[in-house]
Amino acid sequence: MNIGTKRSITTGGKEISIETGKLAKQADGSVVLQMGNTVMLATVVAAPEAKDGVDFLPLTVDYKEKFAAAGKIPGGFFRREARPSDGEILIMRLVDRALRPLFPDDYHAEVQLMIQLLAYDGEHQPDALCGLAASAAIAVSNIPFNGPMSEVRVGRVNGEYVINPTVSEMKDSDIDIMIAGTIKDIVMLEGEMKEISELEMVEVIKIAHAAIIEQCQFQLDLAALIPASTPKRVYSHETHNEDIKARVYEFCMEKCREIARQGIASKATRTELFNAVKDEFKATLSEEELAEVSSFISVYFSEVKKKAVRHVMLHEGKRLDGRKFDEIRPIWAEVDYLPMVHGSAVFTRGETQSLTTLTLGGKMDEQLLDGVTFRGTEKFMLHYNFPPFSTGEAKPLRGTSRREVGHGNLALRALKNVLPDDNAYTIRLVSEILESNGSSSMATVCAGTLALMDGGVQIKAPVSGIAMGLIADDGKFVVLSDILGDEDHLGDMDFKVTGTSKGITACQMDIKVDGLPYEVLIQALEQARAGRLHILNKIVETIAVPNPEFKPQTPRIEAFNVPNEMIGAIIGPGGKIIQAMQKETNTVITIEELEGGQGRVQVMSNNAEDMNAAVTRIKQIAFPPTVEAGVEYEGKIKSLQAYGCFVEILPGVDGLIHISEFNWDKIAKMEDVCKEGDMVRFKVMGKDEKTKKWKLSRKVLLPRPEKKEA
Repeated sequence: MNIGTKRSITTGGKEISIETGKLAKQADGSVVLQMGNTVMLATVVAAPEAKDGVDFLPLTVDYKEKFAAAGKIPGGFFRREARPSDGEILIMRLVDRALRPLFPDDYHAEVQLMIQLLAYDGEHQPDALCGLAASAAIAVSNIPFNGPMSEVRVGRVNGEYVINPTVSEMKDSDIDIMIAGTIKDIVMLEGEMKEISELEMVEVIKIAHAAIIEQCQFQLDLAALIPASTPKRVYSHETHNEDIKARVYEFCMEKCREIARQGIASKATRTELFNAVKDEFKATLSEEELAEVSSFISVYFSEVKKKAVRHVMLHEGKRLDGRKFDEIRPIWAEVDYLPMVHGSAVFTRGETQSLTTLTLGGKMDEQLLDGVTFRGTEKFMLHYNFPPFSTGEAKPLRGTSRREVGHGNLALRALKNVLPDDNAYTIRLVSEILESNGSSSMATVCAGTLALMDGGVQIKAPVSGIAMGLIADDGKFVVLSDILGDEDHLGDMDFKVTGTSKGITACQMDIKVDGLPYEVLIQALEQARAGRLHILNKIVETIAVPNPEFKPQTPRIEAFNVPNEMIGAIIGPGGKIIQAMQKETNTVITIEELEGGQGRVQVMSNNAEDMNAAVTRIKQIAFPPTVEAGVEYEGKIKSLQAYGCFVEILPGVDGLIHISEFNWDKIAKMEDVCKEGDMVRFKVMGKDEKTKKWKLSRKVLLPRPEKKEA
């Protein structure tokens, strides 16, 4: 029996197959996507009708990596997949941001899209396939959607661009960017790169869009084979009152335009003035009318406000806060703001402010990652916190939000490639957003740069970030530098760009309008570059180069490689030697095995003397000098026996001073002349042929007593 429909497409030299009608058939749409031996299931279900009072799209995107996909069993007490990891949340955001703008504006039925990773081959990365799988599931359903869309990853290996590179290929890539789009337009991008130019960025987008167009047409061809995909659902999720709409427009439009013309810098003042206009209109209605149409007034007033502000920008050349289109808000910054921390900075741009702290730790502080596609540690962390008071609101705290995870990850990607190559520390940056009126993630990048330099981390170059906006209508457009929160909400694009003076290090773009000509994109990138350099100058004015020394309270770390075969000798039986060294030198010592026959030793200490003592002892074990017969040494007595004492010649190498070789005088008990821990000087006499132990003598270094006359 023939079950399901399966078709394939080759993108970037890699075959992708999509099958539908075989699994999860009770969902409105479901597909199984496979590339290599990486397999995922995407399903979508939409409620038949919208819930009462819902005037937005309740879209939920969930992505779950099943540990069985890679032949693993989850860790933890319950041994089952638990809350989403940060990596899974970031993939959910990639898909959500690309899909959400493509649903009809008046479609408000609840939509749940679930993607599950069922098999992972370790090479073909699932995040680059989730957008295609999600869109294909919608394409084969009857859910209204202005797609299809697809996502691809672009890398660059040895100067050649690669679509959906494998894990192996990505190791040599200087670009890692995800791009989503439809047949006509690019709708979303996010990625990191090693200081590329604006023209290279445009080239990457063009290459990605060519692959996206092929994958979108592939989905249309697949959907044409599925009878259930057409016709799309008929829906009516909005009711309107045209009379009230006309009255709101007539009464409020010019008043809102006048507020937009005033160039008021304060968000609170602007909000108060706009609300006053809405209240004025409400005052023109009777109580009976207000009770009947109050639910429409806020909707129509929001439309009026949006159109009024956009009209003033496009046709009168005025921004909400009075700035020029390419003007950056006033900036002030300060480093070394907090005592005791390892580095700190405050960065304020307009009404957006980040207080960022730096903490430096050792190997034991690295973040443990135990996921399906990656298992290991991470030594650079950046955490972004967005408390409700930053926008003057009082809200319950529900844990780390998806937005906080996404913004923190963008800032991390912006800074990771400028960290020193020989960095031995585990680095944690924490950005506390204390005020927010647009582009708090870019403030985090700037504050993070300042905190790193304040803490003495020798970064390769400072990084700044800027958020760009776009207003486009009636064949006109304006590109806005350093957008406000209102301009983000009312505009058609949110384009965040970070970089050094040499080039771009990370970017994130969400486009809300159909059709973004490349000339507009190029202008936005060039305008962003000018803004980035302006902000970079403000950073350099605050602190030009990283401090040459760490803070006094920062622990010192020294790391070096040792031969792999010497790791056991450094650790000792049951960890005895390394534990003793840590206790005696007040240090923290960690060792990890590297590829290529090397081990990596890291010593962390708050005291230079202790550090030197620990490093010296480790190196003596790892690179032991040869014990030579006839040479004098000094060492510690390790143990006492009835027949003599064992002494450490070199770390890990002991020898025996026989009781007869300790003194010229006859000794009854060793305890009478020495104790464990005493330092003694001795001479190596040779090796015992039977025991293979070194024979030592102390008495040969002492003056020989004269013989007494009879």
